[in-house]
Amino acid sequence: MTLGEPAGRYLQALRRDARQVYGQQGEEVARSLERLARSFREAHPRDAVPPERRMTANDTILISYADSIRNEAEPPLRTLARWLAGPLSDTVSTVHLLPFYPWSSDDGFAVRDYRAVEPSYGDWDDVHALAKDHRLMFDAVVNHASAQGAWFDGFLRDQEPWRSWFRTEAEHADVASIVRPRTTPLLTPFDTAAGRRWVWTTFGPDQADLDYAEPSLLLEMAGILLEYVGHGAEVLRMDAVTYLWKELGSSGVHHPNTHAVLRIVRSLLEIAAPWVVVLTETNVPHQENLSYFGQGDDEAQMVYNFALPTLMAHTAVAHDTSALTTWARGLRTPGPSTWLLNFLASHDGIGLRSAEGLLAPKAVDRLIERTVRAGGGVGRKRDSDGSDSPYELNVNYFDLLAEPGTTEPLARQVDRFAALHAVAMALPGVPALYLHSLLGSRGSPELASSSGMPRAVNRAKLDHDRLKVELSDPDGRRARVLDALARLLRARRRHPAFDPSAPHQVVDTPPSVFAVRRTGPAGEVDAWHELAGETVTVRLPRGGKNLLSGAPVEAGTHTLAPYQVLWVDPAG
Repeated sequence: MTLGEPAGRYLQALRRDARQVYGQQGEEVARSLERLARSFREAHPRDAVPPERRMTANDTILISYADSIRNEAEPPLRTLARWLAGPLSDTVSTVHLLPFYPWSSDDGFAVRDYRAVEPSYGDWDDVHALAKDHRLMFDAVVNHASAQGAWFDGFLRDQEPWRSWFRTEAEHADVASIVRPRTTPLLTPFDTAAGRRWVWTTFGPDQADLDYAEPSLLLEMAGILLEYVGHGAEVLRMDAVTYLWKELGSSGVHHPNTHAVLRIVRSLLEIAAPWVVVLTETNVPHQENLSYFGQGDDEAQMVYNFALPTLMAHTAVAHDTSALTTWARGLRTPGPSTWLLNFLASHDGIGLRSAEGLLAPKAVDRLIERTVRAGGGVGRKRDSDGSDSPYELNVNYFDLLAEPGTTEPLARQVDRFAALHAVAMALPGVPALYLHSLLGSRGSPELASSSGMPRAVNRAKLDHDRLKVELSDPDGRRARVLDALARLLRARRRHPAFDPSAPHQVVDTPPSVFAVRRTGPAGEVDAWHELAGETVTVRLPRGGKNLLSGAPVEAGTHTLAPYQVLWVDPAG
């Protein structure tokens, strides 16, 4: 196969970055990766997709575990497929399947076998069936593997190649400078055939950190990523990539070789599968997060907008859009083929590191207090000075927004929940909704307590039959939330101004309102959102058509009801 541009350019980049990471061994690593890429491309002769068109206004991502909805009559992957064709139809284009591989802990993120489907979820045929009607996002759990998996078993037996695939240190190594998202010990002892070895366990003792200083591990993971693409993945989520490269004396985050490995992955995919999008999951302060775009065409095409959930929660609690507005004015990505993933809730908590430099400490303390009052918990991390600090809020987003200790009408709660999600849909980027948000779930503190894992508060499994009954009640919470969010999603997908790369301009508004103008390739939208629960008068610079109701909207003075969303198409 002859490589043309831009594949040829990415091949050169692959060789350069392999040399940076592996020195003299880099040449052979690059040749092996090139053979892998060429072989995959020949077996999958699909047309390339221009980088700027890999995400469009039509794209909305659903985040879900394979077994979030359970029905005893069938494997849960098939149940999910039926819901996507039924109550969730016309709402999402892409399904992010959280890790569905055999696992030992952390609800899938301690992977035992990267190449298999957890049998209790279904099989690869069920995954392929989902791919017929939806784009798929797979998790690439690249930082660590299960301490109960086949790879680690080979490590314990001191067998090749696994003996070199996990990062180890001397028992008393100085790891004080390492920043971690957990407070458990970084080094965990394991008895192996070669004696006791101390393994890096960034996320806990059942998740053993991989060591990419060993080239054969990189080649193995590269083959796995291409297998995922072969199974239908068009987006690859690089989980916990922040911590990928380990080095004593460093902070343990954002290592230059981490970025180099990410560039190698990007180059590999541009050569082998030039339709795939790489997404990085980096729960760090906003500007550090943006660094994973690289130069705009060499690392991730998409990064999580971790600042957004925190800023939106603050906006709702403080009844003030000022911090959100200031941040949104400067919101930029490197170019038209790079996007933010705009989300409010997920399987994890609400990251607090993203608030650094954006919210005052007192505002963060208020969110922590609100979380505790709402029945949630606060995850903590280990800092480089040995102290601990708040890392994430473990709480259901609907619960967090509700006024603790007060009786609010359900309609007001739903309107507020929808209005905050409308902002995530109106901003530049690609919106992503957690299944539990789309279906109006409340938190599950009993699950968090029984599992001993605070993040499980937002990971309950839904009974198929009960869910069906609850959604059949038009006045119930689930039906109201789904109807409100689906209406917004359908309106968004119909209008080209919501192209994820379309420029935006934040409009001056009263402090209870957030407004943004989107200018797409074929039209504009003025998106107004009342976020303080007040009746407020604003001045619309131009009229048009209300995208949500179809009614005409006049320019000039206009009254927004509490939590009203008004998307105006000036072309009518």
